[in-house]
Amino acid sequence: MSSSDQSMVYVISDSVGETAELVVKAALSQFSQGKAAITRIPYVEDTSTVDDVITQAIENNGVIAFTVVVPEVKNYLLQQAASHNVPIYDILTPMITLMENRLNTSPKNKSGLIHTLDEDYFRKVEAIEFAVKYDDGRDPRGVLRADVVLIGVSRTSKTPLSQYLAHKRLKVANVPLVPEVEPPEELFNVPSEKIIGLTISPKKLNTIRTERLKALGLKEEANYAALERIEEELLYSARIMNKIGCRIIDVSTKAVEETANLIYQLVHHHSS
Repeated sequence: MSSSDQSMVYVISDSVGETAELVVKAALSQFSQGKAAITRIPYVEDTSTVDDVITQAIENNGVIAFTVVVPEVKNYLLQQAASHNVPIYDILTPMITLMENRLNTSPKNKSGLIHTLDEDYFRKVEAIEFAVKYDDGRDPRGVLRADVVLIGVSRTSKTPLSQYLAHKRLKVANVPLVPEVEPPEELFNVPSEKIIGLTISPKKLNTIRTERLKALGLKEEANYAALERIEEELLYSARIMNKIGCRIIDVSTKAVEETANLIYQLVHHHSS
């Protein structure tokens, strides 16, 4: 099918234009493919761009769909389309008018508000993906990119804390401290204020690890849960934390939510 056989739909928005394009695509899906082509024109904030689109629509026998909410631009677009007999469809105004009447309040008429919400959502998703990717020291490069880095021995809640903080839009990497493994050099190449050390009482950790072994069907007397081994690990982790000079939180009696909120406050207090 030649382009001359197609109808042109110009999608105009004073924001990204995704909403308008999705509506147009949904409508076009009810027709045979190839009958129409969509051209999206985002961030339309001046009348000269409106004039350009009107000209294109006239030349290509096109129609216009739009989600422009700024009154000056929207009114100019409607006037020009009417004076040149260009078919035009206002996607948002009918719904905005309906909600204005129902809510008995005036709309903000400000572009891009939906994407403010979208950006917040995507920041959270990005933070969650970051926490998964850089969990348990899998890739030390995450230490350099993180908003906060958690360090500590096994079973000090590093992973659940990372996920909890990710929902608060913080990118968190966590690194286990094990006596037999040298910590990544990246830990010593970032500001100590970005690192939070997690410590715990030997007795509490013994209980947690013993229960963990039970859950895995392993023997409780394994070295992993032995008090002597735990004390050795905690002593080693304390030396690393002191060398870094990071802040340390004792999680022995704290719930994950309590520790996460404390970390969040520390991070924001430092950045403010």
